[in-house]
Amino acid sequence: MDNNSRQQLKKQVKKHIPKDWLCDLRIAYRIVMEAVNDIKRTGIINLVIITTMAAILTMFGILFRFTLSLSSFAHELGSVLEISVYLKSNAQVSVVKDRVKEIKHVTNVKLIPKDESWKGLKDELGLQNIANPLPDTLRVRVDKPQNITEVFNEIKPISGVEDMGYAKELAKKIQFLTHVVNTTMIFVILISAALTITIINNTIQLVIQSRKEEIEIMRLMGVSNWYIKTPLIMQGAFYGFISSIIAVLPLNWVQGGLASMHKFFLVPMPAYAQNIVIITLLLIGTAFGAGGSFLSIKKHLQV
Repeated sequence: MDNNSRQQLKKQVKKHIPKDWLCDLRIAYRIVMEAVNDIKRTGIINLVIITTMAAILTMFGILFRFTLSLSSFAHELGSVLEISVYLKSNAQVSVVKDRVKEIKHVTNVKLIPKDESWKGLKDELGLQNIANPLPDTLRVRVDKPQNITEVFNEIKPISGVEDMGYAKELAKKIQFLTHVVNTTMIFVILISAALTITIINNTIQLVIQSRKEEIEIMRLMGVSNWYIKTPLIMQGAFYGFISSIIAVLPLNWVQGGLASMHKFFLVPMPAYAQNIVIITLLLIGTAFGAGGSFLSIKKHLQV
């Protein structure tokens, strides 16, 4: 009988075996206890592993929190970027304004009448009895700094538009800042993942070596692969989860410092930033720990 036939026969037999939920609970309990025993066997190394992982996750958490604040600053700067659209003297202002509003990524269009602009300029410079040389102006806001060039190019050919301008250098700097922030976060995630998985991989390898004979006996007895693998994966997840909880603690000081900085520059704090970082840390720490164990099992344990 070939391997495929055996698998099919095994599935058919399982279908006719009545489910015993009490037995399933006993198996789950034994798996959890096996994971606990593996952690106990590791001994003092547990402290080293958790401390190292906590340090890595702490750096990730702090950088992630700083990234959210930097993104908030970039967004705030981007939101005040405006395209100044200067209209011809014979332009139909309301028509041009409506056409600009229809352009994708435009969030707001404000008309500055030439009489209003001239009055303010006259009062500021003390000018008298001079004809108004200023045109009607539209102040156009865009949803994101990276879309300002696209909107600029779409407004330019509209009939009635004489000239345009915007703070091009500021827009470029905001785009560069956003790009650096996003690239840094990706780089930090990759480094954290590599270090965490390496640490977990070496730990699980030690556990596998210490239980080599026991695992061999279980395999000879026909114990299923998932029964052997699951305690090891749970051990890695435990390391990641505990390390994440420890890594969350320094974020309170970081949060306080960033709150003062936002208040000083009058930039609103990003909504739920602290909660997002905490949840992300717990998920990433647990996932990296379990993932590192899983990779180690595939590498060092042929089950």
